[in-house]
Amino acid sequence: MSKVVIPPMARIPKKTPITDDYEITKSVLGLGINGKVVECYSKTTREKYALKILNDNVKARREVELHWKASGCKHIVNVIDVYENKHKNTTCLLMVMECMEGGELFQRIQDRTDGAFTEREAAQIMHEICIAVKYLHDNNIAHRDLKPENLLYSKKGTYGILKLTDFGFAKETLSQDTLQTPCYTPYYVAPEVLGSDKYDKSCDIWSLGVIMYILLCGFPPFYSNHGMAISPGMKKRIRMGQFTFPDPEWKNVSQNAKDLIKGMLNIEPTSRLTISQVMSNWWIAQYTTVPQTPLHTNKMLKEGEEMWPEVQEEMTRSLATMRVDYDQVHIKSIEDSSNPLLNKRRKRSIVNNQSGK
Repeated sequence: MSKVVIPPMARIPKKTPITDDYEITKSVLGLGINGKVVECYSKTTREKYALKILNDNVKARREVELHWKASGCKHIVNVIDVYENKHKNTTCLLMVMECMEGGELFQRIQDRTDGAFTEREAAQIMHEICIAVKYLHDNNIAHRDLKPENLLYSKKGTYGILKLTDFGFAKETLSQDTLQTPCYTPYYVAPEVLGSDKYDKSCDIWSLGVIMYILLCGFPPFYSNHGMAISPGMKKRIRMGQFTFPDPEWKNVSQNAKDLIKGMLNIEPTSRLTISQVMSNWWIAQYTTVPQTPLHTNKMLKEGEEMWPEVQEEMTRSLATMRVDYDQVHIKSIEDSSNPLLNKRRKRSIVNNQSGK
């Protein structure tokens, strides 16, 4: 068996022991695709940071390299230091990042107590996420795992800045290149990633469209009808771009927002909006003038509170290479399905019919 050659990095990690500069705790802050994140403190300033620990390999070097390269953006988690140290005879890459203490995007929306989340707030959040994605795409980087769990606030309260993290699936792509390895999280995956076609950084735009959809109503446009993280029927609906804007959650949402989502959830990558087109769209570019329409989002997220951790866990388990023959899939009848989200919608429909709505 030939030995895997680990390429050098453009930026040079420090070879000195990380413990010379940082005090590492056992407090786990999170688990990324390629490694765990623990809390650490600068020995000189006592400032708290997040330390991501990665076994040194080609994939880890790519993650560190691309995250390092993207750190100049206000809405991307900043890499402070990178070390290359031995631990139990294994070479590790140790990436010190700013500590994001404000929590995940959807948790912040779910926990708010100051009234309904509004369409204007959703537009502002999308504007911030788009800044990060445009920075990546302008630097020929596809993130390939845009999802709410990777969008974190720097601080609690109103002063926190929303930032994108976890570059475990990120890949550099020049304009003439395409990406072929299927890396994704099911609820946010573009249709071309599910099939045998090559795909490019436009897959990030699809994921943006899914995030925007959830921001405006509190549930995803595509979901499994029978509890699996991703089912044949769900894959079929993604592949064909089959989604709706159901009432009452979407009744008062502006047509501009719906049209923008349609432009991002275009099943044809060459016809899908680019990040520049998304950012120049009125709803994003002029987000301060978007109507302050109250949304159902925080209510729906709270109703599905017991479901979301399970969904996230299922999505994480499903991060794997997948090729799908869509002509062979069997779509389960919706009447036979028992997905928690679907059941909620059924109950609401029955109540509305009984009350004459």
